[in-house]
Amino acid sequence: MDQAQLGIPLTLLNWLLVLAPIVVLLVLLAVFHWAAPDAGALGMFTAAVISLLAFRTPWMTVAVAGAKGVWDAVFILYVVWAALILYQVTRRAGAFAALRQGIMHFSRNELFLVMAFGWVFASFLQGIAGFGAPIAVVAPLLVALRVRPVYAVVIPLIGHAWAKMFGTLAVGWLATLAVVDLENATESAFQSGILLWIPNLAAGFTIAWFYGRGRGIAHAWPLVLIISLLQGGVQLLLTLWDPVLSAFLAGTVALLALYSLSRWKRSSEPAADIEERPAMAETAQAADVEGEHAPMGLAMAALPYAVLPFVAILVLVVPPIKSALAQFEIGLPFPQVQTGYGVVREGEDPYLPFSPLTHPGTFLLVASLVGWVVYRARGYYAQYQEGLGERPKGFWSDLAEDAVPSSVSVIAFLVMSKLMDHSGQTHLLALGIREVAPPTVYAFAANWIGVLGAFMTSSSTSSNILFAPIQQTVAQLEGLTEPTIIAAQNAGGAIGNVIAPANLALGTGTAGIIGREGEVLRRALPWTIAVATLVGLATILLNGRYLV
Repeated sequence: MDQAQLGIPLTLLNWLLVLAPIVVLLVLLAVFHWAAPDAGALGMFTAAVISLLAFRTPWMTVAVAGAKGVWDAVFILYVVWAALILYQVTRRAGAFAALRQGIMHFSRNELFLVMAFGWVFASFLQGIAGFGAPIAVVAPLLVALRVRPVYAVVIPLIGHAWAKMFGTLAVGWLATLAVVDLENATESAFQSGILLWIPNLAAGFTIAWFYGRGRGIAHAWPLVLIISLLQGGVQLLLTLWDPVLSAFLAGTVALLALYSLSRWKRSSEPAADIEERPAMAETAQAADVEGEHAPMGLAMAALPYAVLPFVAILVLVVPPIKSALAQFEIGLPFPQVQTGYGVVREGEDPYLPFSPLTHPGTFLLVASLVGWVVYRARGYYAQYQEGLGERPKGFWSDLAEDAVPSSVSVIAFLVMSKLMDHSGQTHLLALGIREVAPPTVYAFAANWIGVLGAFMTSSSTSSNILFAPIQQTVAQLEGLTEPTIIAAQNAGGAIGNVIAPANLALGTGTAGIIGREGEVLRRALPWTIAVATLVGLATILLNGRYLV
């Protein structure tokens, strides 16, 4: 859709108004340290007021957009609540105490363990599940390893970003194919793999930097290169064969390689030369772990986390099972709406049908149920509480205390996104960038548009749905190579998830630091800017190469 089709005057004032809700969010979170529920509510209100007053959006359109945003939130909140249930089930039985003790015996190298969970395991979960599951599952595990909670959220956020595009069995890629007719889909997938290797490699080095600054990188660089070759390299090769399985298989190969890598002295023994460890809590590791009561062993503690990928693979990889379970869907009808500027959103019945039986939230609930049944039958809950010498708060009150603020945040962010989309603000933002950007500049900026889309929607898939058609149109108008620009959009959508407000809220909720989303954002934002810059430069190089 170009500016003429959009109908909204592309003026400086309109373009600045479009930026206002995004600026409000960033300033409130990163500068004024507002909690995500409060910042999200004000951002949503700002988007609604601008839609009504400046973009001729009727109340009916605002209402439909808001309702769609709430429905979109269901897909994420199902993971949030299910992940927190899994956390409560395992924590109350003493599984986290057992994980801490057992993992320390598996390898005494903290840096290796942090990278194994925050980078490799998180990426594996993204390959098979997605929808926030890598953050929700891994953040508490890192806290169990005595990683500071803010870093426990940031590390899996950047660790699994490279797998966003082709993860969840390539749902983002399939969404792209659904909205644009690519001349060479294989070339677009391959170039996406090239650009996605950049955040993959950057994640490994950044996690090492978080852990031990320069000495952390000096210690971990061979491990980073090996893992990145297995993840980014294998994914790149598989995009030429089957993009749908590329992230899943690459993540699986890297996960399986961890055992061999843990036998390596560089990975199994403590890194004694690393003195500054900003990502780790100051409390002495060994004393805490040895003195903590754990009623079970490592294998039993890991049981729910072993059930999780098993169930996910069974459902998502075996076609007859997936087809049978996917038949059960829940959806809501929404009417066609439009604005005074002629922006039309077609009616849908149903809109984004929800398949609960094939959703990662159900996989988490199954893992929780298996863990609860086994732990209860073996008496672990009573043993752990007796060892603590205190009676914990009620299960559901504990759950609601963490889940409700996160839920409010997610809903506010997604409603804001839908308001901007249905009023035409999202498209006007991208078209404004095109107007002031010559071809080379636009090639650099293409992945930044993907970043913006993911920031607004908390979904790389939604970013591609919103912006891939615009990117394709601009590529044709500017004489740029279509596969390269679409690849930049794909990479940008993956990178933008790192700073997506809904993902920040999900992470802080599961790590027990609700209200500290601004701290997470301030640590994640520099990485996002640096990586998007590198991807922009790589896009220019790829575009030049394919134009020759």
